[in-house]
Amino acid sequence: MTIEEILAGESKNIEFKETLPEKSIKYMKSVVAFANGTGGKIIFGIADKTREVVGFDKEDVFKKMDAIANAVSDSCEPAIIPDITLQTVDGKTVIVVEVSEGRQRPYYIKALGRDGGVYVRVAGTTRLADEYMVKELLFEGSNRYYDQALCTGLNVTEEDIDALCKAMKEQAVRNARTEEQKASIKDVGRQQLRSWGILIERDGKDYPSNAFAILTGNGGLHVATQCGVFKGTTKAVFVDRREYSGPLWEQIDEAFQFVLRNIHLGATIVGIYRQDVYEIPPDAIRELIINAMVHRSYLDHGTIQVAVYDNRLEITSPGKLPMGQTMERMKEGYSKIRNEALAHAFAYMNLIEHWGSGIPRIIDKVKAAGLREPEFIGGEVDLRINIYRGQVATNNAMINANGTKNGANGVDDGTNSAEVPLNKEQTQIEKLLQIIEKNPSATQAYYAEKMGISKRTVSRMFASLQEKGRLVQGGTKRKANWKIIR
Repeated sequence: MTIEEILAGESKNIEFKETLPEKSIKYMKSVVAFANGTGGKIIFGIADKTREVVGFDKEDVFKKMDAIANAVSDSCEPAIIPDITLQTVDGKTVIVVEVSEGRQRPYYIKALGRDGGVYVRVAGTTRLADEYMVKELLFEGSNRYYDQALCTGLNVTEEDIDALCKAMKEQAVRNARTEEQKASIKDVGRQQLRSWGILIERDGKDYPSNAFAILTGNGGLHVATQCGVFKGTTKAVFVDRREYSGPLWEQIDEAFQFVLRNIHLGATIVGIYRQDVYEIPPDAIRELIINAMVHRSYLDHGTIQVAVYDNRLEITSPGKLPMGQTMERMKEGYSKIRNEALAHAFAYMNLIEHWGSGIPRIIDKVKAAGLREPEFIGGEVDLRINIYRGQVATNNAMINANGTKNGANGVDDGTNSAEVPLNKEQTQIEKLLQIIEKNPSATQAYYAEKMGISKRTVSRMFASLQEKGRLVQGGTKRKANWKIIR
């Protein structure tokens, strides 16, 4: 061990003890917490506050090692077998107790029982696990998935199941990237839902799993997405706040559209063509929201939070990282599925591609847009990802966080590109009006599919346009014919 590691201080996986406490409970909580987390080390013989290397006499150091091993063996359930070694630092002998990440979770202190003896690490400290965390550890330890467990209290009919199958296929078609992919989409039926764990068959009858409730927005689980716009860089002053519920695919679309409405949009004119440019790549925003939906902990009763600040977009998903996952591995594309049934459903609906490819792709898209690499924070209680709003290079022109344009030295350089500032919501409105103009008697579902947004969003836009007198309904209630008032 180097002196640099010691001087780095106590972190989420290293703890210092000046002496071996008489009561082992004083360090046994950390042993249990490390086993319930990503592992860690307790170093005896180094003062916690001063980092002074105190060390132990060589005469009794082996007795202390045996005492630690026996205490761990007697105090922890299931059994934890730490690696206990001696190391020399500044000429003094210290005891290093290394605890590996455990697989038989939850680990707890026998004397306190599982109800009051489960500990976890949060921000470099050892804390008593709450009810949600104990359940999360139980599912991890038994290698089960919460979303595939029976949803008690929810009854579904044949019509409910058929409606989910139909909606999932509609989403798969809508999200298809090519005509070839669209043509290859097959109907999804009960047997497929059973194999994914969305339905559970017992005695010839189908029962809904938690995934069924989560996907459809039913079952009393209160799965919602909170979106907000805040003035400045903190949550002290909010400008707008919304909460979306219902089917997950609608929440994804509503949250996505919310962000687009509240970030800056410009356009680059190249020759006679105009290309819209958002300050944050829309594909990266959508993938971040989808990633949060499929990987969050649904045992945690919190909500996904999408926050737009003056300097960043922040997306927070409830729940610690799954067992075996780390920030570093996640950025490299390693996927650890927390919700297997939802992952299968999202893959079928073409919301995700290859498992594990989402985060690296998001990072690449953000960096390619000229923004700094996304920031990943937390992982012990929740996961927060920040994309900072900055300058986006667009063919010799720039958009900054204030929505202004500059070329070299802040002056338009007069090349074959220029920027036209656009109203955020107006762009969507104009797109809708263009589609209505081409097909004035289509349904709102048709317009939603053409625009790639939810029917709920289109309905809200229609109501706004009618209220402002820009859209008038002709024809009949069954067969409307829309007239645009310019």
